Amino acid sequence: MLIDDAVAAGGAGAPGPSGRGVAWRGTISQVTSRTAEAQNLRDLARLRRVRDRIDREYARPLNVEALACGVHMSAGHLSREFRLAYGESPYGYLMTRRIERAMALLRRGDLSVTEVCFAVGCSSLGTFSSRFTELVGVAPSVYRRAAGRTAAGMPPCVAKQVTRPIRNREAQVTGPRLA
Repeated sequence: MLIDDAVAAGGAGAPGPSGRGVAWRGTISQVTSRTAEAQNLRDLARLRRVRDRIDREYARPLNVEALACGVHMSAGHLSREFRLAYGESPYGYLMTRRIERAMALLRRGDLSVTEVCFAVGCSSLGTFSSRFTELVGVAPSVYRRAAGRTAAGMPPCVAKQVTRPIRNREAQVTGPRLA
């Protein structure tokens, strides 16, 4: 009797050395679940490597295809799994890192908004400004003017935590609401 036949017959296997049936019940599903768990752990390790690479190389030109190639995944699979693990797409995570760094540079006050845009790896001032406004709630130029007053006397590590951008379009609307 083959293993597949044994499973179909209710879990009894081929006779063992003693002449009795060998119980296969649960063995195949345990192997399958262990294999799935191992694959899940490998995927999580790959996703951490992608996240760490984004954190390190945020100012470089990065795209999902290059990130996926670096961890031997397809771009679609990487995007789906990254969103499940971290709550946002790889591109969204990259832009959040860029905006966080831009906020720190704007608080210093010695660079223009355009210089900050290019320093954090954005190639379009319009996209940078839109995403900055979306995450922070104010335009980069307004933030730059107000940041000196807000973070005055605050250590940079505290200022970074207090002024951290809010992800996934959760910034408060500062203008009047239309009914």
